[in-house]
Amino acid sequence: MTRYDEAVATVLAAARSSRPFAVTALAVHGVMTGVLDREHGARLNSFDLVTPDGQPVRWALNLLHDTALTDPVCGPTLTLHVLRAAADEGLPVYLYGSTGQTLDCLMLNLQNTLPALKIAGHEASKFRAAGPGEDAEIAARITGSGARIVLVGLGCPRQEAFVHAMRPLLQMPLLAVGAAFDFHAGNLRRPPLWMRKHGLEWLWRLGLEPRRLWRRYLLLNPHYLLLLAAQWAKLRPATPPPPAMDRPAAFPV
Repeated sequence: MTRYDEAVATVLAAARSSRPFAVTALAVHGVMTGVLDREHGARLNSFDLVTPDGQPVRWALNLLHDTALTDPVCGPTLTLHVLRAAADEGLPVYLYGSTGQTLDCLMLNLQNTLPALKIAGHEASKFRAAGPGEDAEIAARITGSGARIVLVGLGCPRQEAFVHAMRPLLQMPLLAVGAAFDFHAGNLRRPPLWMRKHGLEWLWRLGLEPRRLWRRYLLLNPHYLLLLAAQWAKLRPATPPPPAMDRPAAFPV
C-alpha cells in the first residue's frame, strides 16, 4: 500500500545501507496464488513491501481498508523508476531471470535509455529447482559482482519463492518484477493507458497470450471477485496464513 515515490525511496534506502529488503508487485494472479497456496501466502506475508499491481488490487485495498490509493504501483513501471534512481545514484544492479536472449535485449535497451546505469551482472533462469548449495553459489556471484539491487524476473510465483529464499543470503534489496524484463526488452507491449485505468490489462494480456493465460484470467478473476465480495460483506474473515517457513530446501532458479 504505497506510491511509486515511496516505494522507490524505501528500495534505495535499503540499497544504500546494504540491507535485505524483499519487494513484489502483485496483480490478481499473484494475490490468488497466495490465497490458494497457504505456504506461498506465508512467503508473501513475510515480504517487506507488496505493491498493488493493477487497478483490481488497488480497488480492493480501497474498498476493504480505506487506503485511498489513487494509482496502482505496477511492476514494470516500478522497475523503471528504481532503475532511474539507481542510475542517478550510481548503484549497480543485477538482473536475474528470463532467458539469455531477453536479457540481451533488455540490457541493450537500458543502455540506450539509461546510459548511466551500471549493470553489475546478469543471469538467465535455468528453469528448474535449485540443487543443494546452489543458493549460496548464486548469492556469492551476486555479492561478488558488486551489485546493490537485484531485479528478479522469473514470473509469479517462482520469483517470489526465489526472493524469499535468497533474502537471508544477500545484503541488498531484491525486487520480484514479473513481466518487466519482457516489457522493457520489447518482447511484450503494454496496453493503452485507458485499458490500464479501467482495470483491463488482464484482457490485453489474454489477447496476446490466450493459450498460456486463459486459465489464469477466466478462472482466477471470478474467484477473486467472489472472495472480495465475501470479505466486503464480512462473510469471509481475512485470516492470514501461518508465519512464513524457513528458507526451503528447493526453490526455482
